[in-house]
Amino acid sequence: MWFEIALIGAGVGFLGGLFGKGGSAVATPLLVLVGVPPFAAVASPLPATVPGTLVAADAYRRRGMIPMRTVGWSLATGLPATLAGALATRWIDGSALVTATEVILVGIGIRIVAVPSTAAEEDGTTEVATWRLLLVGGLVGIAGGLLANSGGFLLAPLYLAVARLPIKPALAASLAVSAVLAIPGTIVHAALGHVDWAVTFVIALTAVPASRMGALVALRTESQRLERIYGAALVILGVTLLIV
Repeated sequence: MWFEIALIGAGVGFLGGLFGKGGSAVATPLLVLVGVPPFAAVASPLPATVPGTLVAADAYRRRGMIPMRTVGWSLATGLPATLAGALATRWIDGSALVTATEVILVGIGIRIVAVPSTAAEEDGTTEVATWRLLLVGGLVGIAGGLLANSGGFLLAPLYLAVARLPIKPALAASLAVSAVLAIPGTIVHAALGHVDWAVTFVIALTAVPASRMGALVALRTESQRLERIYGAALVILGVTLLIV
């Protein structure tokens, strides 16, 4: 089982760096498939996303692509919303959380494939209404806390659709915000005894270097095409796991 967990860590780490996402939403159903109990599968990938997303975000930072205003306002609502969502898991069954994760994977994948991004492929940032950033932060925080992930699987699509950021800054901001949002969720779930730290360590061992590699590939590749491929992969993965 541990070899499979290490492979999952490498895969979600690379995809996380590539598409501006923490990767725990993808890791959860895969961990269940290899025999990790539902609650541990939901919560254990979360701590591993912190170093991975920081390493990937640093690749964007070195090129001046992280829009700090976007990051700041997103965290203003995202942090308290993450705590609220994580605390709410006391009253929700672990299997239900896994199923919800799979459904969300399908929904986000369809959204990415069906609705082309209108944001320009550019390195600069655009001025975004503050309320849009607060809305994105709140929605992602609640979902991330409830599903024990950093919210990265929602951040990049919402930055594109709601905040209307260009693609590269959207991916960069997603990584930066995901790294911070994963911290309060990790603390709450660890206190509730949901985290299997052995699973976390094995995931992080392969996810961290793979995250940086994914970010470097994204910086050299046309992001809209990559996002479409990822969207299709999410639909296939989510539907397959729901059937299984």
